[in-house]
Amino acid sequence: MKTALGRGIEALLPKSGMEAVEIDIERVAAWADQPRKRFSEEGLKELAASIKEKGVLQPLLVCPIGDGTFRLIAGERRLRAARLAGLKRVPAVLKRTASQDSLEIALIENLQREDLNPVETAQALDRLQKEFSLTHEALSGRLGMERTTITNHLRLLKLPEEVRALLADGKLSMGHAKVILGIDSQSQQAGMAARTVNEGLSVRELERLIKAKNPVSDSKKGRKKTGLADPNVLDLEDRLSRSLGTKVRVKHKGKKGGSLHIEYYSLEQLEGLLEKML
Repeated sequence: MKTALGRGIEALLPKSGMEAVEIDIERVAAWADQPRKRFSEEGLKELAASIKEKGVLQPLLVCPIGDGTFRLIAGERRLRAARLAGLKRVPAVLKRTASQDSLEIALIENLQREDLNPVETAQALDRLQKEFSLTHEALSGRLGMERTTITNHLRLLKLPEEVRALLADGKLSMGHAKVILGIDSQSQQAGMAARTVNEGLSVRELERLIKAKNPVSDSKKGRKKTGLADPNVLDLEDRLSRSLGTKVRVKHKGKKGGSLHIEYYSLEQLEGLLEKML
């Protein structure tokens, strides 16, 4: 995923308090909260070969943790490849920062990577959202990423684990995932994902297969009848539910209009909803 990330990581790294250093590679500890979990062995070998020839061109970002050791904030792939290349020392930028700042920097740094898989992207976005209490709109402004892109990625975390694994391995595309998310049952989601991989179905073929399994006339289309929901409607429901703090359902009937269903569970909640809307 390639995207322009607004202010980017530089905004989190003021020039003051930073120092370019060269440190012993064995004194760098990989961060347990590293957002990126999967590293291509072949890619690491290629990077290690490049490092042997040209060195580490982009310094690691580290912060001191005492006793002459450092915690890695950003650059674990470079660190792994440097170790694979047999380097004893590596260039680094020393940043004295709080733990929360380190987390934010690491998450944003990882989101800038082209080879981050969709599930890792979703997990990094989810972590940013939860750790810093950010709305999708705030994430969009901070990262320079389209809000719908953020929402679509975060919805991936609703998929069952086996489907997320197929997506992370590149066996399913984001397009496949969006279609599968329209199926209500997680067991059916898993079954359809497995069939998609086994039969090599395209996104269009998957859509046709799901519609064929849930036939319905044009006049009776809807989530309960088909088991397949419009991703745009789901996105709208998610946004309204977050904004109002309660469950919201949208029944869209195309040019004929539709209806909006907002749930409340007490008179106090109803009064709060009315205050927000009025």
